[in-house]
Amino acid sequence: MAGSEPLPRLAKSSHVAHAKMCLSGLPGSQVELDSSRMVIAFYCLGTLDLIGMLQEKSSAMERRDWRDWIWEQQTRGKYGSGFRPSPYMTPGADSLRVMQENGNEYNGPHLIMTYTALSLLAILRDDFSQLDRAGILELLRACQQEDGSFSALPEGGEADLRTVYCAFVISSMLDDWSGIDVDRSIAYIQRCSSYEGGYGQTPFGEALGGTTYCAIAALHLAPPTPSSPLARRIPPSMRMRTIRWLVQNQTPSGGFRGRTGKDADACYCFWCGAALKVLGVGELVDTNALAGFLGRCQFKFGGISKAPGERSDPYHTHLSLAALSVLPPATVEAGWQLPALDVLWIATEPTASWAHEHIPAPKISGLTTH
Repeated sequence: MAGSEPLPRLAKSSHVAHAKMCLSGLPGSQVELDSSRMVIAFYCLGTLDLIGMLQEKSSAMERRDWRDWIWEQQTRGKYGSGFRPSPYMTPGADSLRVMQENGNEYNGPHLIMTYTALSLLAILRDDFSQLDRAGILELLRACQQEDGSFSALPEGGEADLRTVYCAFVISSMLDDWSGIDVDRSIAYIQRCSSYEGGYGQTPFGEALGGTTYCAIAALHLAPPTPSSPLARRIPPSMRMRTIRWLVQNQTPSGGFRGRTGKDADACYCFWCGAALKVLGVGELVDTNALAGFLGRCQFKFGGISKAPGERSDPYHTHLSLAALSVLPPATVEAGWQLPALDVLWIATEPTASWAHEHIPAPKISGLTTH
């Protein structure tokens, strides 16, 4: 496997510059992402946090403005509260108020964006005094489907393991699982297991690296229940099949592929590598080869691309750095050290610690306030 050559320099300053440039604006060719600005902010600020340069490379005014913008996306509909992807459908404050009162479907809270917004506010060290925790629990109840999955929106949208993972992280961050039927969701996750060893996006789907991580992480996030103790959620035979499938996805290039027979892609270095880390077998990854592949994916003008020779983007940059944080090369050189990552929340440990302290409802004299 590739990885015997010395590692190139990890161009942290260039990756920081790329993240800040993307925060300022994307080229016209990316106009379709205007409706997903919250996710772009998550990848870019997450990159700054992973490199450990958020405070150094941004001003207090910038961080305040970012926090204010995120809170402007907190919205309430008839099915609860949460965060919307962006204000792209809302021309002004008066229109926003009317839409909220009428429960407009284009302005309601979105499950995935609520997860990313909570993560962003923790990165920016917000005190969460404006958070409508009870409304988020309403949203979770409205989004859970009969089969145990979650839709991204209360009235529809994609419903698969990605949204299950987001619902579980939100509940974990709130330290309140009352908005979820945990057993029903765990049964859904288990039905998504594939004969290959990974997990499909939905039951009977092809095994994918990203949804395998979502499944494994969710199963480890949820608290034990009488009918689903932690020790019984992944049977030993399934665990071994999953480990084998994930390990086999590390290609001779050092990178991981996300599907059987496909080429390596930088994002799957995190999805597959992190799943192995959660399963307690991160030592099975050839970390030097992994770092070598990601080093070759660095774009000359900053950022990290999906594969060598491709253009960089915020998504692959963030997940590549997350992979290096979770599975650093055995021989640390050329500035490859990164802050430790909470592998279940995809947040640096200081950010996860802040979230643990500030997101749950305050407890006063044994009572919880919402």
